[in-house]
Amino acid sequence: MPQIPEKIHELTVGQLAARSGAAVSALHFYESKGLISSRRTSGNQRRYSRDALRRVAFVRAAQRVGIPLATIREALAELPEGRTPTEDDWARLSEAWRSELDERIKQLNRLRDHLTDCIGCGCLSLDTCVLSNPDDVFGERLTGSRLMVERRDSTTTRRRTAATSRGRGPEAECCD
Repeated sequence: MPQIPEKIHELTVGQLAARSGAAVSALHFYESKGLISSRRTSGNQRRYSRDALRRVAFVRAAQRVGIPLATIREALAELPEGRTPTEDDWARLSEAWRSELDERIKQLNRLRDHLTDCIGCGCLSLDTCVLSNPDDVFGERLTGSRLMVERRDSTTTRRRTAATSRGRGPEAECCD
C-alpha cells in the first residue's frame, strides 16, 4: 500500500482509491451520495482531504455488516460540522445498528429454515409461506391466491373458464 507523505494534505482520486482499497468508481458513487466530498482544482480534478480515508473506511465497514448507504449517510450527517467519524462514533453508531442487524439475522434464519416450504409460484396459497406471506399477514384479510387484482375483462373470463373446465377453481388462475 503506497504511503502518503505527511506534507500532502489532499489526495487525488487515484491515491484515495489505492489507500482505501475502494475502486475509483465506488469513490465517485460515494461522493454522489454525499458520503465523502472533494474540492475541484482549476483543471476540474477532484482533491480529497486526508480524512476522506477514514470516512471511506467507515462507509465500507458499515456496508460489510449490511447497513444501507442511506443509513450511513444519515449517521455521517449527524456528526458536528461534517467531521470524520472517530472510534467513539463507530461504537455509538454500531450499537444503534445492532438491533436492526439482529432482526435481519432473525429474518434470514427464518427464511433459510423455511425455504423448502415455498412453492415458488407466487400465488400466496400456502397458509404458512414465510417467504411470500411472513407471519400470515394476508391470512387476516383473504384466503388462497385472491391477492391478485381480479380483472373483469375477457382475458380473465377465458382463464377462469379454462381453469374450471380442467376441474380447477378460479383461484388456480395465477399458477397457470
